[in-house]
Amino acid sequence: MAFSDKFQYHDYYLVEELLTDEHRLIRESVRAWVKKELTPIIEDYAQRAEFPSHLIPGLAGIGAFGPYIPQEYGGAGLDQIAYGIIMQELERGDSGIRSTASVQSSLVMYPIFAFGSEEQKQKYLPRLARGEIMGCFGLTEPNHGSDPGSMESSLRRHGQGYLLNGAKMWISNAPFADIAVVWAKDEEGTIRGVIVERGMEGFSTPETHKKWSLRASATGELVFDNVFIPEENVLPGVKGLKGPLSCLNSARYGIAWGAIGAALDCYDTALRYSLERHQFGRPIASFQLQQKKLAEMITEITKAQLLVWRLGILKNENRATPAQISMAKRNNVHMALTVAREARQILGGMGIIGEYSIMRHMMNLESVITYEGTHDIHLLITGMDITGLSAFK
Repeated sequence: MAFSDKFQYHDYYLVEELLTDEHRLIRESVRAWVKKELTPIIEDYAQRAEFPSHLIPGLAGIGAFGPYIPQEYGGAGLDQIAYGIIMQELERGDSGIRSTASVQSSLVMYPIFAFGSEEQKQKYLPRLARGEIMGCFGLTEPNHGSDPGSMESSLRRHGQGYLLNGAKMWISNAPFADIAVVWAKDEEGTIRGVIVERGMEGFSTPETHKKWSLRASATGELVFDNVFIPEENVLPGVKGLKGPLSCLNSARYGIAWGAIGAALDCYDTALRYSLERHQFGRPIASFQLQQKKLAEMITEITKAQLLVWRLGILKNENRATPAQISMAKRNNVHMALTVAREARQILGGMGIIGEYSIMRHMMNLESVITYEGTHDIHLLITGMDITGLSAFK
């Protein structure tokens, strides 16, 4: 069943005027693609809990894979605000589709670009940018989520490489990924990054089923049973938690933008519905409590838009701190989830059915508020930054 996309953008503080012509062109291009290719089919795929893999070439075509990667490696060489805009427009369509692009860009292409050898960059990045191969990122483990430093996955010297053992879970793109950037501890207890390729003996990616959230995104595990990793597949440019955490910073930045897209879609749907739905002889938009909900929604969305715009400027200048990124991720996802819940109430019973996107966004955001650092962990990151005292240990 195809759905008409009536979405109108909302920019209460005219943030658009702070963007370049290139930014606006990118936004319009991605928005048009979402309206034509994603919105008409996403409800059906979410209901069936199936990833729309046919969208991958289109995502590559609009530059959603590694847009800030230099052109010499297949990227578009865009700035960080452009990357954020792309993530926002994709998540306006669906968080799961944004996750696919976010993982490919920030968790696969970024570490290969930042920490890989020249040979690794040439081998993988152009093909990842074109969507010819897809990647995933292995950090979270069954026993270690918020505490990645305690990971149990291991790398042991074996001939001209290593034997990788262990398991990762809650891995977006895992069921279909061609490569996985995986983090494991070597014999000295140092965290190293390796590129695992599908087809390597002992490597499997069982899919995670029965999800109530991110149903149009493919999620799975990564299982390693004495997987031989040749030396040339080890990322040479980083050791320790700095590697995976820098990837998460890039992903969290994209999420901070993306969540605004989900919030905008929920707000736009609720506003339009409130003007069309009549009760007691007039539109429900005329009642004080409904106006309160709508006014609070657009206020919080506007604050989030300004937050990521400034963060994007800092990121372009290489001045954005991990703590600043954490603040934006936590605030904006929480905002989007609150907007989704309020929008659902405005629609009443209609808010729970697939004719509208709100309930799908709400369920998706329940995952987004947890992954890439939980809401509580990001609060503690801010707390540590402002007090100088760690609450983690």
